[in-house]
Amino acid sequence: MKRVMLTVAMMAWGMAAAIGAEADRQAADEAAIRQAVEAYVAAFNQGDAKALAALWAPEAVYTNPLSGEQVVGREAIEEQFAAIFAEAKGAKLEATTDSIGFVSPNVAVEQGTAKVIRPDGAPEESEYTAVYVKRDGQWLLDRVTEETVPVVTSHYEQLKDLEWMVGNWVDQDDEATVVTECNWTRNNNFLTRSFTVQIRDRIDMAGMQIIGWDPAAKQIRSWVFDSDGGFGQATWKKKGNRWYIQQSGVLPDGRKASSVHIITSVDDNTCTLQAVNRTVDGELLPNVDEVVVVRQAP
Repeated sequence: MKRVMLTVAMMAWGMAAAIGAEADRQAADEAAIRQAVEAYVAAFNQGDAKALAALWAPEAVYTNPLSGEQVVGREAIEEQFAAIFAEAKGAKLEATTDSIGFVSPNVAVEQGTAKVIRPDGAPEESEYTAVYVKRDGQWLLDRVTEETVPVVTSHYEQLKDLEWMVGNWVDQDDEATVVTECNWTRNNNFLTRSFTVQIRDRIDMAGMQIIGWDPAAKQIRSWVFDSDGGFGQATWKKKGNRWYIQQSGVLPDGRKASSVHIITSVDDNTCTLQAVNRTVDGELLPNVDEVVVVRQAP
């Protein structure tokens, strides 16, 4: 029995040693591939087509991402990059490796992002997948596929003066509580403000406001919808620390309403709200006195 246990223990130790050796080998190979990426970037930024081509396998296939043309072999790849460098003088490359996976001990797949910066143009970004093969202890590029990263338009610059509204706010008195939550949407193209009006122990109304930049009219606009069925739209103008919001809409019963809301930023955690020039179907209504709204602690 002792002999059997000893044999099992030795086998287990051998397996553990093999697994450890494999992990060490992959770690070394991953480091070598990352070094190859650095060497590729350096050769590109130096405009050295010969050094860059040497990082490709002898039978590698390069596909020009602009023309779709394929060239095969180091010599053809060197000629291709020599032409690229002659046409785009001063272009610089940045590359970031996102992941490296091993298909076999001699084949690896790297995924990453690249950016080509030209002196006279906007940067070109792409996501790439690179297949490497190991030859004589060196990891070489076999082929690369690229996809252009779409440019996402953001109107953050036009909306950033409203960023102070992001967060949770409350206006409360003995009768009612109004809670507002403001957040950016993806790509900072819109701000959304959800609100609830609670009277005593029940929610009396809820709604949503969307604030964005109108690139055609070149102004900030908003749209609001409430749980009673009312809706409206508004334009925003800033004067000092005040925002004047000219709003028009339709009440749940179909009557038309308009008003000017004035939001004043007092400090990072306080603002005031007032409604003036209120009308319903052309009839003037009393102004709503200024109320203080405070930011809720996270």
